[in-house]
Amino acid sequence: MAAYTPLQIAEVTVQNGVKKAHLRLSSLLILGFLAGAFIALGFLLDIRVIANTPEAWGSLANFVGAAIFPVGLVLVLLAGGELLTGNMMAVPLARLARRITTTEMIKNLILVTLANFAGAIFVAYFFGHVVGLTSSGPYLDKLVEMAGHKIESTFTQSLISGIGCNWLVALAVWLSYGADSMSGKILGIWFPTMAFVAIGFQHVVANMFLIPAAIFEGHFTWGQYLGNFVPVWIGNLIGGAVFVGVAYWGAYLRTPSEIPTSVQTYPSQQIKKHA
Repeated sequence: MAAYTPLQIAEVTVQNGVKKAHLRLSSLLILGFLAGAFIALGFLLDIRVIANTPEAWGSLANFVGAAIFPVGLVLVLLAGGELLTGNMMAVPLARLARRITTTEMIKNLILVTLANFAGAIFVAYFFGHVVGLTSSGPYLDKLVEMAGHKIESTFTQSLISGIGCNWLVALAVWLSYGADSMSGKILGIWFPTMAFVAIGFQHVVANMFLIPAAIFEGHFTWGQYLGNFVPVWIGNLIGGAVFVGVAYWGAYLRTPSEIPTSVQTYPSQQIKKHA
């Protein structure tokens, strides 16, 4: 199980950012829908597993939920999907490297936001509400409790929590680009993602499932959701673009002459393997 160096990962990430920004619209929307649904399914799994855990378990129940939530990001990165939080790192890094335009970057982030929302809402409404997986009993109680914690956060708290979340999620994506095997990618994805969930940071796409699912059951309002969406979206952007993208661009890619030739001419077939 080989791994690439951080310098090589930086170049692979730039290439993936370019590829994401240049996806045809139909592919972008389909893959965005799938990614939103995958993250929502991971959260749904979390709720279904931990809702019935004994109170005596305390924080251990949160750990169990955090340990299974990463299945959503594993599906996105291995099965294929365009996830906003990952794009918030890769696409701005491609812009910093002057491989795409600012317009292409903004367009990608807006379209992926909308597509992720559609996928997450689909799972929240049809699986959560229509099928009833989050509409009654301890599952509804856990759903409302978790959504309430997100909504009760102030604008500043939500923004900073969003930064912490996508610092870890973008690193999970970064590590997955650094492995050349499925098992290596899963390990790279699993631990940072588990950490953000266990800590309780806010993920804008996960919240696209959680809070609307509670709204469908008669709790909270769309106005309250918007008040959460805005700061978490901004925080996730800062966490991914600045704390990962800008940081590694400054460390490895700011001066092209410092990049070894082997990285500058990274084989296209290897890059495709990490897309």
